[in-house]
Amino acid sequence: MPSFSLSNLYLNSHLKVVYFFLYMPIIVLMVLSFNKAGLPTVWSGFSVEWYGKLLDNESILNAAWNTLIVAVISTILSSILGTLLALGIERMKVNSGLDALLFAPMIIPDIVLAIALLSFFTMLDFTLGLHSIVLSHVVFNIAFVCAVVRTRLKNFDYSVIEASEDLGAGSFTTFRRVTLPIIFPGVLAGSLLAFTLSVDEFIIAFFTAGAGSSSTTLPMQIYSMIRFGVTPEINAMATIVMLVSFTMVFLSQRINKGITQ
Repeated sequence: MPSFSLSNLYLNSHLKVVYFFLYMPIIVLMVLSFNKAGLPTVWSGFSVEWYGKLLDNESILNAAWNTLIVAVISTILSSILGTLLALGIERMKVNSGLDALLFAPMIIPDIVLAIALLSFFTMLDFTLGLHSIVLSHVVFNIAFVCAVVRTRLKNFDYSVIEASEDLGAGSFTTFRRVTLPIIFPGVLAGSLLAFTLSVDEFIIAFFTAGAGSSSTTLPMQIYSMIRFGVTPEINAMATIVMLVSFTMVFLSQRINKGITQ
């Protein structure tokens, strides 16, 4: 018993160190976003003026609007396609090779996928812009939505579909009134995850955006600003993006947890 207690104490201490290592830089960034001083490392008092300045920065607002457009449209498209893909896959005889093919966009480096998409668009002589970023994010997000929805389908009772068809309902009616309401928590969790990934994604957007500020997303704007030094204004913007992302991931995990229970 004493050795077991010592082992638990060691594991708990190790866990605290890991969390400290992971989240301390984020906490420091959030604290410095309220720094009154213009210098990012010298504390001179609490102030929210940097958040106010974000609202007066037209380039940041335009980038945030572009990010919202890309995230919403790509989330809707990837949710529809990912859900349909999950439904189709679960009706097939799945093997490890097919699973590996499905999850490839999730595990390959973003830089590889970005170069591949850029090469594909160039080969088709496809004009780059917000629309190309949307399509690229859809390709990236489909696998994540599919994985979450498949978790919901693992416990799906397919006898309800047979019962619906026996009662005279067509395929579309059965899907709309039976299948979709049952798997909707999984679709919602996948959508929230896709939205978060789209808001945060930088590399793929950077490669497929083309020239001009009209297709600049918020992560790209942060990158262009940080090259001239980190300021409290950048810290404030990064804090807002982080809080939005954390909220979406938290909601997705809570919904997904309810699915698996």
